[in-house]
Amino acid sequence: MKKNLIISRIGAVATSVVMIAALAACGNSNSGTGSYTTQPADGTPSTYTGKLPMPDANGIYNNPQPREKLKDGGSATFSLSSAGPDWNYFNVNGNTTYIDTLWSYYMPKLWISNADGSKLTPNPNYITSYDEKTVDGKQTITVTFSPKAKWNDGTDIDWTAVEAAWKVRTENGYTPSSTEGWDQVESVKQGTSAKQAVITMAKPYYPANTFVDIYHPKAASVDTFTKGWIDNPHNEWGAGPYIVDSRSDSQVVFKPNPKWWGNKPKLTTVTYKILENQAEINAFKNGEIDAASVGSKDKLATVHTIKDAQIRRGFGSSTAAYQLNTTKDSLKDIAVRKAFNQALDRSQLVKIVYAGLDWTENTPGSLLVAPYRKGYENNMPKDSGFSTANAKKTLEGAGYTMGSNGYYQKNGKDLSITYTDFSDSATTKAIALAVQKMMKNAGIKLNIDIKGSSEFSTVLNSGNWEIIAMRWQSGSPYGYVGGKQIYGSQSESNVSHAGNASIDSAFEEVPTISDPSKQLSAFNKAEKKALALYGQLPIWSGPTMGVYKKGLANVGPARYLTVLREDVGWMK
Repeated sequence: MKKNLIISRIGAVATSVVMIAALAACGNSNSGTGSYTTQPADGTPSTYTGKLPMPDANGIYNNPQPREKLKDGGSATFSLSSAGPDWNYFNVNGNTTYIDTLWSYYMPKLWISNADGSKLTPNPNYITSYDEKTVDGKQTITVTFSPKAKWNDGTDIDWTAVEAAWKVRTENGYTPSSTEGWDQVESVKQGTSAKQAVITMAKPYYPANTFVDIYHPKAASVDTFTKGWIDNPHNEWGAGPYIVDSRSDSQVVFKPNPKWWGNKPKLTTVTYKILENQAEINAFKNGEIDAASVGSKDKLATVHTIKDAQIRRGFGSSTAAYQLNTTKDSLKDIAVRKAFNQALDRSQLVKIVYAGLDWTENTPGSLLVAPYRKGYENNMPKDSGFSTANAKKTLEGAGYTMGSNGYYQKNGKDLSITYTDFSDSATTKAIALAVQKMMKNAGIKLNIDIKGSSEFSTVLNSGNWEIIAMRWQSGSPYGYVGGKQIYGSQSESNVSHAGNASIDSAFEEVPTISDPSKQLSAFNKAEKKALALYGQLPIWSGPTMGVYKKGLANVGPARYLTVLREDVGWMK
């Protein structure tokens, strides 16, 4: 299972990403009449205008259906706000929810999870056995691959694919999104045959199967890893139920992989159109796509006018956060970053984001652990809470003085910060204006820079920004184990650049602890240290919420339940 945390490049961070989940128990259908106290597994009718029911935290709301109830053939069209340019999900520049979604169609998915993430089993299409034990005092992991498993170019999926994954995550010259787990590996060797990989750990890592994955050995050179995937998905290095049939700046089209050895995909064509926020809901209304996110009351109002569709929503597995670029002159001073936190009323932002959506939640105090989860702690500094007066005191204590224009100054310059976001949605603009007003009340000048969704990757990777909004998403409830990925001082994924060796050590200790409760406790201590640097600020969690054409099965929010793309289709 891919545990590493993913940057979600959302136009407005309020907008939910349409996610596809895998099989579970059968759902039930409902009309648009009556009222709902609980959300059906296949969703609430789009024409229902009563108060939408809150989902269960670990509920499955993707119209779960077994394969025998699905039609053979047909097409489905979805949307993304970006696709590339870097198609290498292992690379920091390709580590997005969008590339993760696209990879899930044509790249190996080694692990299958249940909804709450408590059970993780090997995908038998790739792995026939997995064993973890202590040998000569060291944690030793043995993975045996299926004799049928091959890359599309005909190369066997074997121990060399594990060795390549280790190489690109740890050797000099590579720019991996995460080194978690792999940086504690002592060796990767062939086992009883080439189809068996034996991983020996220098330090234990728990749970070990959350980091084990594979990468095509032929793509493992530094040049190929960092540059060779630009605008190129490389079908030949794939090994999944689909292949990329075509791609352009406007869409990506998948067709069944003729070399796939597993269950035949139910859909003959899957298309992802690249759409801006507002264009997406209009495309759904016009019948151009089969699912769309519902992240605002205006979108929800549009959905209520559409027949033969279902609203499906569930608790998400991501957290929206502000990243403060500590390399920029305006944010190098920790007092400024602290004052930004204190001047920000996150509860008001949540009200703007979810206005009219019948959604309530507690403001998160962690980037990686949900507030409703057992063991959760609010890891934000105690004096970081909203207080305009405290924000001013923080700045004045750091030598800033109030100017005649209402903004604090130092060395004759106004305290000015640029806030960058990416969307054409009214919600995104409303949030930006609200933050600007909050900062003005605290004497901080905030300049707003709104760009198109498709520009996010370029701007983020350039580092040419000061404050940016994005989401961190994990495909596993053990995402916190890899906390060093986003908080580590040397991590490519720590775009705030806030960190130090002490914090690195605290996060390095977390995965060495085998007891889950003690492990989470150690994470909480480490995250408290990291958040005290005020480089990252959790804002809200929110739902995965979308509208889907009636009959579309195994698509929608289902927490950590693994999607098997070959099992997505239309009901008979």
